[in-house]
This record gives sequence, C-alpha cells and structure tokens, in this order.
Amino acid sequence: MAYGLEWPALAHKDEKMKQENYCAFLRGVNVNGRTMKMVDVCDAFRKAGMSEVASILASGNIAFSSDYPRAKLRSLLESTLTTRYGAPVYLFVKTADEVCGILAGSPFAENAKLHIYAFICEPMLETVLFDEFSKIVPAADEKACIQNGYFYWQCAKGATLTSGFSKILGRKTLREHFTSRNMGTIAKVQAKMT
Repeated sequence: MAYGLEWPALAHKDEKMKQENYCAFLRGVNVNGRTMKMVDVCDAFRKAGMSEVASILASGNIAFSSDYPRAKLRSLLESTLTTRYGAPVYLFVKTADEVCGILAGSPFAENAKLHIYAFICEPMLETVLFDEFSKIVPAADEKACIQNGYFYWQCAKGATLTSGFSKILGRKTLREHFTSRNMGTIAKVQAKMT
C-alpha cells in the first residue's frame, strides 16, 4: 500500500521541469480604480510555488523562477491572483530570452523626445493593432511596426494618452487582450532577469 501512495507524488514531480526565469506582465494594474500592491502580488506568486520573485517598478512586472511547465504558468498565476483579488486578473508570461528579444527587436531608434512601446498580447493581435494604426492619421514622429511577432508603437512624449491611436487602444474589444510597456521598462525587466 505504501508503494501506491508514493506514485502520485512521483507523477507530480515528473510534471515539473528545469528551473527557468520568467517575467509576468500583468494587464490593467493600477488603472480604472484597481489598485494592486506589488508586495501583495509577489506574495501571491510565492504562495503559488514561484521562487526568486521580484517586482520591477509598480506597473505589474513580476520576475520569478519556476520549474512548472510553461504551458501551465499563465493559468495558475491568473487563477491565484483572481482568487486573491476577487476579480479577474490577466497576465502574459515571457521567458528571459523572449524579453531579450522584445528589447533587441525594437525597430525604432532611441530618442529622448519619444516613447517606444512594445505590446505583449494574444497571438495575432499584433496584426489587428497594426491594421488599426494604419486607419489613423499619425501625429508627427508617430509610427508603428510589427517585428518578430510583437507590435511596437512610437509616439511623442506627452502624447501617449492623447493620440488618435491611444483612443483605439482604449476600446474594450482590444484592451482586454494586450498590455504594453515602454522600452525603458523592458530594459529594466531584462536587467533583473539576467
């Protein structure tokens, strides 16, 4: 009988993989009246079995390590946070290599007068975003591009919330399927992960 009791534990152990570094990019953090303290989010990650958990800035970027299968991490963490906050919480999980790729793939040159955003989204939404961008008359220095499966948007500092494209991004049909970060944030995430 004791032999039979050991089997489920072994099966669970087989599901785990080599420890990998990830970043969870949370969507809709500290907007529209929803406040999430990153110390509480990090605590929830630890209780879900993640290790080396750290918050980068206060905009919902959580670096962590895990030996759980990648395919299960997103649903596990979303479920954990949804239970903790009593409302749906959505996120995207990226590996250290993927974060490096987002940073390296930026198609726009750095410019102190401009913001460059990378959009982390559901598969194929980058194409929808680019199609929507092509429908507006862009402001001076406003550009968009798809690079390596990611949508990038460049706009003047101070115009992020006032551009015609930002109004499109606010549509409920779109905003629930992506999160964006400026390249400075992506660089800080990458530095924390390596």
